[in-house]
Order: sequence, then C-alpha cells, then structure tokens
Amino acid sequence: MLRSKIAGIGSYVPEKVVTNDDLSKVMDTNDEWIQERTGIKERRYGKKHEETTTTIGARAAEIAIERAGIQKEDVDFIIFATLSPDYYFPGCGVLLQRELGITKTEIGALDIRNQCSGFVYGLSVADQFVRSGMYKNVLLVGSEMHSMGLDFTTRGRNVTVIFGDGAGAVVVQPTEEENEGVLTTCLHSDGTYAEKLAFLNPGSHGGYHEKYTGEETDYGYSDAEYGEIFLNKHMVENAQIYPHMEGQFVFKLAVQKFPEVIKEALDKTGLGAEDIDMFIPHQANLRISQFVQKRLGLSDDQVWNNIQKYGNTTAASIPVALCEAVENGAVKKGDLVCLAAFGSGFTWGSALLRW
Repeated sequence: MLRSKIAGIGSYVPEKVVTNDDLSKVMDTNDEWIQERTGIKERRYGKKHEETTTTIGARAAEIAIERAGIQKEDVDFIIFATLSPDYYFPGCGVLLQRELGITKTEIGALDIRNQCSGFVYGLSVADQFVRSGMYKNVLLVGSEMHSMGLDFTTRGRNVTVIFGDGAGAVVVQPTEEENEGVLTTCLHSDGTYAEKLAFLNPGSHGGYHEKYTGEETDYGYSDAEYGEIFLNKHMVENAQIYPHMEGQFVFKLAVQKFPEVIKEALDKTGLGAEDIDMFIPHQANLRISQFVQKRLGLSDDQVWNNIQKYGNTTAASIPVALCEAVENGAVKKGDLVCLAAFGSGFTWGSALLRW
C-alpha cells in the first residue's frame, strides 16, 4: 500500500544568539526566572532587513531538497506553516516559491495557520496528498520570525522570553516499503478558549472578541469610521498589537492533550509507548515536555529537547528538533518516531512515523 515518507529534512536558525541575560537588559527579568519557568537559556533572532519568515524557510527547504536527492523543479506542491508571515497576505507559500526560483512550474502553494501545531497538520495534509497519488514531492516548511513582533519591555516579558526564530523543512515522497513512512496522524481542535492565546490586533473582529473574553477593550475611539477599528494609534500606544497568552491556562490544557493525542496514535497503530524510539514534542516549554516524558515512561535519550537553545519556534520547532536528532544520529533507520504538538486555537495533533 502506498504511503508517504520524509525523504529529506533540513533546518536553519539565524546566527544571532540572544541569551536570557541579554533580555534582562531591556526588561525586568533574569536568567534564573526564565530557566525555572521555561527551561530556555537562549534563542536565535533573524537579521532585520535581511531575513524574513520566507527567506529562512527557503534556507531550510534547500537543504531538505538536496538531501531528498531531487531538484527544486521536482517539487510539485508547497505547504507552508507559520504564525508570523511576511505579510498579512499573500501567504508565505507563494513567497517561498519565488525565493526558491521555481515559479515557472506554477505548482500549488498552501498556507497553514495552525501555529504550534502547524507542522503536524502540514505533515498530515502532505501525507494524504502523497497517499492519493496526487503529488510525489511535497515540500513542507515550518518557519517563524517571532522577533519582529514581540514586546521588548517588562510589560511583555511573559511572552517575549519564550519565543525565537527558526525554520525546518521536509520533502515528503511516496514509498511502498512496509517498514517506513508515516503510519498515522491525529488532529484535533477546540476553539472555545481561542482568546487565551491569541494575537488579536490588528484584526477584522471589530471588537467582537469581547463577547468571548468578557472584557471590554478600549480602542481609543468613538463612533469609529471605516478602518479605524482594524488598527489605530491608540492600539499601538497601549500595546494592543502584541501576542496575548494566559500561561497557566495553556500549560494545564497542554499537559492534558499531549498524552491523549499520543495515546490515540499508538492505539490506532496497535503500538505502545514502549515501542517509541524517539519522541519529539513541540518545543513549547521544557516543563511540559518533561511532564509528557514521565507520563509515557520514556528515558532522557528517547526524547529530543532543544528549547534550551532555540526557545519556542512554533511551527518550526518540530522539524528543527527532528532534523537535529537525525543529524546527531539519535534517529536511525527503522526507528519509531512520535511527533506531537499543542498550541493556539486551541489545536493539537500527533504523528507516528517509521524512519
């Protein structure tokens, strides 16, 4: 039976290293406070005016394409997952196509906005396209440039200290081998508490989100005319244009959903946690990863964490971590690899694959 496999993988992180001590110079925080809560020691930031979500995604994609043994022109579909696109529109998929210089083939490009779960969702989509025989070389990219849109003051520290920039990419191809490829993917969502982790402004909600948050927002206008409700000076001056997160709420839900969706994937394939050779969680918080590791009964060498070095790179975190694990020999041919993510939406998912 035809199934899909990851034929090539690549990653890219910007050169600039930003330590916790660096952040303590611009906001009221310190290394101990950040490490205790998140496990993060440092993260990478892209070069302003030189690097974007698309360009770093292209660097990762070029490596994945080369390792897959194909040419750029062989790619027949693009999937791009991110929450930090270059533009509000168009999406990064077509920009990646342009950056790679493969516009002449006029292949399709799909953008996925599932935040931290974006790569797992994208892998599921790529898997279905390949299984159906529609495409043979799907380029899936997860890329983020968080540093361009964070609040670098004490006011925004709870969010800002967590995130970093980076990109990962894979080429998904068909395989008829029984003991390799994507075994299953499981996807879920619940929008009930969407505003608990969200980037609200600018947006087209027109204040409608107050219905769900129960909090009336001061937008600094009365009887707003056209466009004023999307973005105005008051929003900028009062820091309403930065990400909002209720950390404790997110943490509690994540440690519940991670084990559930992993068990679902194992049950679907008739496998158990003891069969997992490598678990690669979305790098949201080291404490979450450690909690899930304990629930699964896995040893330290069966879990790949790199949040300490890169922070939370959202849609890029799983492919960057997987690439690193492969390059370091921690993932070998025949290994059962489990991927799992949870994030804004809320959305969550898992994937099991035989490497």
